Amino acid sequence: MSDLTPADWVNPLIDTANRRFFFFSSACRPFGMVNLSPDTARSGAWEAGYRYDSPYIHDFSHLHAWQLAGIAVLPATGPVRGHEGSNAFKSAFSHDDETVAPGYHAVTLETYDIRAELTATDRVGFHRYTFPAGDTSHILFDLGTELGPCEMSDCRARMVSDTRMEGFVEASATRRRPKATRIHFVADFDTPVVRFGGWMGGELLETCEEVNGKDSGAYVAFEASDECRTMQMKIAISYCSVEGAVRNLEAECSHWDFDLIRTEATDVWNAWLGRILVEGGTNAQRTKFYTDLYHAILGRRRVNDVDGAYSDQTGEKQVIRYIPKQADGTLAYEHHNSDAFWGAQWTLDILWPLAYPDITHNFCNTLVDMYRNGGLIPRGPSGGNYTFVMTSATSTHFLVSAYQKGIRDWDVDAGFEGMVKNHGSGGLMSRAGYEHDTCIGGGVEHYIEKGYVPHGIKAHA
Repeated sequence: MSDLTPADWVNPLIDTANRRFFFFSSACRPFGMVNLSPDTARSGAWEAGYRYDSPYIHDFSHLHAWQLAGIAVLPATGPVRGHEGSNAFKSAFSHDDETVAPGYHAVTLETYDIRAELTATDRVGFHRYTFPAGDTSHILFDLGTELGPCEMSDCRARMVSDTRMEGFVEASATRRRPKATRIHFVADFDTPVVRFGGWMGGELLETCEEVNGKDSGAYVAFEASDECRTMQMKIAISYCSVEGAVRNLEAECSHWDFDLIRTEATDVWNAWLGRILVEGGTNAQRTKFYTDLYHAILGRRRVNDVDGAYSDQTGEKQVIRYIPKQADGTLAYEHHNSDAFWGAQWTLDILWPLAYPDITHNFCNTLVDMYRNGGLIPRGPSGGNYTFVMTSATSTHFLVSAYQKGIRDWDVDAGFEGMVKNHGSGGLMSRAGYEHDTCIGGGVEHYIEKGYVPHGIKAHA
């Protein structure tokens, strides 16, 4: 028998030469809100994120999720060049000096001779940087940049002490997500910041009180040292508020023991992957199995804070709501975002209820809560938004599969009511793909009346 654990069999680099933005995330936990990893390509839902063939790292960003991105950082030395764009400050790197595993990523930024290590809790990204001797070191926060599928329509950052920064980024609406989404953050440093500056509108600000607005960013600088030295940074996020991000940080990572968080991340991955144990087969087959299982529990992220607060953007304005708690004070379930469940009747509808009934339970409650809040069971929830992507009502078979497998600790009556609505006039079946504001192009009314959908109906009047 092999002494390797399930996480040891995972190869996160598989298929990273041809992938989607949210397909790869190394320093994260299963279904974690934070998904921290390097971005070697920046723009586009299909071509951005970590692409194996790119020789440069532009940043380490904290969100790689369905229609969500943001909070890009990069340690550097020498002159501050954040205002010149990422092509000016990106760093060369080599795969020969890189370690990638579930919950951990380490790489040397060759341009700056900085060793960077990344790990995470569910809602906190943990960074450890070893800087070379001599140069003044700094960390760039390229907050207002385009990242993956998202342009940032606004951002803000300010220091509230010499070891803490607070702020937000606002991911503008996309073709698939019709409303802007704000992600709040708090960044703590284990080394005092000696200078806070940034850039706005292409202008470098050597020092400032605050940066804000589109295409803006910040940097924090540290004292030069005659010796190599290591400094650490923790960034916690929330879709609700800065205060929520602080609570997430305090609940999940109140200390500075990077190695402990890395070990815990590995243990969590082994616990989740180890729900299915395989025997026999070749090493290649085991790697394929556990890497595929890793992807099945990777990209659909928690979006609620530790106290149960979540952002509801199904109506005209954002509303902060709370997940109910059980008698012992724990959350009754958690909220997730996800791309829609196309083809899941052959995959996740079977896998999750059998191996991960707790996640299936979470998703059923997420979908039904969004029906209660906004009047529709979503195709693909994204940060509290509906995303009217593609066609049909693909959540139906997911909910039905959960019910058939005995997962019924959700409001089944409300879920059934929502499914019936989705499959009738005015529901999701009335909407074509990307039809956000009208109910014309889906064709269900034609089908109900005529028994078929005529060719050529349009999504817009």
